[in-house]
Amino acid sequence: MSVIQELTLSSYEGLVDPDWCLGCGDFAVLKSLKAAVLELGIQPHDILVVSGIGCSSNLPGFIHSYGVHSLHGRSLPVASGIALANHNLHVLAVGGDGDGYGIGSSHFLHTMRRNLNITYIVMNNQIYGLTTGQASPTTTEGHKTKSTPRGNVEKPINPLALALVAGASYVARAFSGNPRHMIKMIANGIAHRGFSLIDVFSPCVTYNTINTYPWFKKLVYTLEDEEGYDSMDFKAAIDKSLEFGDSSNDVERIPIGLFYREEKAIYDDSEPLLQESALVDQPLGLSRETFDELLAESM
Repeated sequence: MSVIQELTLSSYEGLVDPDWCLGCGDFAVLKSLKAAVLELGIQPHDILVVSGIGCSSNLPGFIHSYGVHSLHGRSLPVASGIALANHNLHVLAVGGDGDGYGIGSSHFLHTMRRNLNITYIVMNNQIYGLTTGQASPTTTEGHKTKSTPRGNVEKPINPLALALVAGASYVARAFSGNPRHMIKMIANGIAHRGFSLIDVFSPCVTYNTINTYPWFKKLVYTLEDEEGYDSMDFKAAIDKSLEFGDSSNDVERIPIGLFYREEKAIYDDSEPLLQESALVDQPLGLSRETFDELLAESM
């Protein structure tokens, strides 16, 4: 006889404790993710979390679910394969700005344009934390880092604007200093059918002394409180995505919240085979002997 166990936040506790620096914004992301899946009532065995490389990419080891710690910048291709093979799972990809918007930028674009059913949470600390403080793809102009001692001369990537024009159907931003709001952004992103990006301002308390908790708290405002804002208005979403400029010095306000949401067909809808059932539930058309031989060759 099966036993039904009530889900609590502890149901998602991993076997390993997080080893991030004290005060790191990633702690809030981890806790918000657990609270979000609890709110949705998703069982741990129905969740799979994929990451790349970096401080934030250690997250799959800190949550009780299926997990894959993949290669640098390659979380989305791995997540894509899993999502297509078993669309009964809630597939999430997690990582940092360097992993996702740097080496993984090509995968970022193509996964969004395909509108695969994946939730991507990027812990954006605007610095390379794991390698001790070099400029990342989202480091603002003029920021002095270990690799840019005279100030960063490169314009930062705008991940939200990029996501919008590339075809992501759910685009949101959160802030680790507002976990209650972040829970809502993540939960709605997971519940959305299609590619969901949740870009999270997750301050690095060790190597980024500019984009700090106090700095963000002074500037952020929620789009949900913005009178007249319509998250189904693509042009309005683009305009809001451009409010956070190239430099940390000239910014007056930074929006967080749901920028854009669109209900449209996902990649699975275009493939008849995927509409029948999850690939993992379909017969291979091979004898057990042949299957074992193929498996042995790949081991």
